[in-house]
Amino acid sequence: MFSSFMIDTWMAASMAAVIAGVVGYFAVMRSSAFAAHAVPLGAFAGAAGASLIGVSTILGLGVFAVGGAVGIGWLGRRGHRDVATALALVVLLGLGSLFLSLSTEYAPEIYSLLFGEVLGVSTSELVPLAGLGIVTIAVVAVYYRPLLLTSVLSDVAEARGARPFRLEMVFLVILALATTMTVPVVGAFLMFSLMIAPAAAARLLTARPSLAMVLSVLIALAMAWAAVAASYESQWPVGFFVGTLGVVSYGLARAWSTVHRGGRGRVIQASSSRTEAKASAARSSSSRRWAADTWVRMRAFPRGTTG
Repeated sequence: MFSSFMIDTWMAASMAAVIAGVVGYFAVMRSSAFAAHAVPLGAFAGAAGASLIGVSTILGLGVFAVGGAVGIGWLGRRGHRDVATALALVVLLGLGSLFLSLSTEYAPEIYSLLFGEVLGVSTSELVPLAGLGIVTIAVVAVYYRPLLLTSVLSDVAEARGARPFRLEMVFLVILALATTMTVPVVGAFLMFSLMIAPAAAARLLTARPSLAMVLSVLIALAMAWAAVAASYESQWPVGFFVGTLGVVSYGLARAWSTVHRGGRGRVIQASSSRTEAKASAARSSSSRRWAADTWVRMRAFPRGTTG
């Protein structure tokens, strides 16, 4: 598992997990899970077209990922983003089907891009993956605050001069770059599991954006490493383990959140009860003091006399 030929696998899986954790957080906050699912599936058409003409499938993947993301943003600029996403996905899948039908021979690399083949990552593929990862992190760092503000308070962001359409396009391009990087590792069908499940789980664990992003990366790393190890031992597809671990991590986070909120609710209720009891006791004590003062005054100044 830790032999020399597996070093590339661990490095590729780690880089993909870090990028997926960072970008996935914004995808969850912006309710863009459908786009995170559609872009990698649509980008598969680019890999099929690149294989057809004999160029790098990573290049075709990147071109179609960016093109699909831009198309989704442009078509959805006036609303109905889900409809725009679905239309772009249908067009890209249709092109992918055409490219595969024109191919004269079966390309195992195309299959690996659909279902993932992290155990087959070569050293030559690490350099472009690392380059895309650095570019993605750099763009996220530059647009971190505007993206976060438009994700949480879009009206406030627009009032402060932010351009929602421009930032939406920036986010979609970031998503396309992350897709180009992670699809060769976990596959198009289950890439969004590595991107969405850790971020969704982290959001349940904390409301602090920076901490949630860190947790998203850590959960994605744990999922990727566990999936690689399980795939190596069982010879089952790594995408299967990524999807399964994603569901488990989200379920555990959901359970923890429910228990934590329930306990916090009981604490708040108990605190409220104690506050109410103290207020009642204070009111009772005040009533007793008023009654005592009244009784003293009645004894000191009987009816018919003045003080």
